[in-house]
Amino acid sequence: MDLVNIFIKGVFIDNMIFAYFLGMCSYLAVSKTVTTANGLGLAVIFVLGITVPVNYILENKVLKAGALQWLGENFVSVDLNVLSLIMFIAVVSAMVQLVEMIIERFSPALYSSLGIFLPLIAVNCAILGGALFMQERQYSTIIEATSFALGSGVGWYLAIVAIAAIREKIRYSNVPPALRGLGITYIITGLMGIAFMCFMGIKI
Repeated sequence: MDLVNIFIKGVFIDNMIFAYFLGMCSYLAVSKTVTTANGLGLAVIFVLGITVPVNYILENKVLKAGALQWLGENFVSVDLNVLSLIMFIAVVSAMVQLVEMIIERFSPALYSSLGIFLPLIAVNCAILGGALFMQERQYSTIIEATSFALGSGVGWYLAIVAIAAIREKIRYSNVPPALRGLGITYIITGLMGIAFMCFMGIKI
């Protein structure tokens, strides 16, 4: 049940978009159509699902104070936490490069429509935020960290697909000229954030 709680919390309560406003640049830029939003959302789930567990292992087996004791008694006092941010970014960049190559190989149309925002997943603050939240919350097992990563990814996916679907419908609505484009998108995002606050307190 703890794993389910972590997953549900990542999707609804600690949603990367609506609770922490992480990954807003890609969220706003790629959410013009459901097709591109769906592709980027799935890519974010994949990247989070891979990078957070890898960074968890890196954190607990290499970077933490005393994590290197498996190399011998001389390494018990070694603390490499100062390198956490650099190492996390390196792992994220490597995984994003892998995703980019896979999408380019199997879906050239999606690769073309995502454009510059696909490689920008490497600097998407939602991805790095997942690794840093994992480090801050000190999950006891890699399974818990993976559950959190998948929940966060699914939450981000739901957010971008939902706003994309709404933006497609809004094209046929009578939106005041001053609010067309990003203006109405910001307003809808705020309302969706308030709606997601209704999920606070959920515990299975």
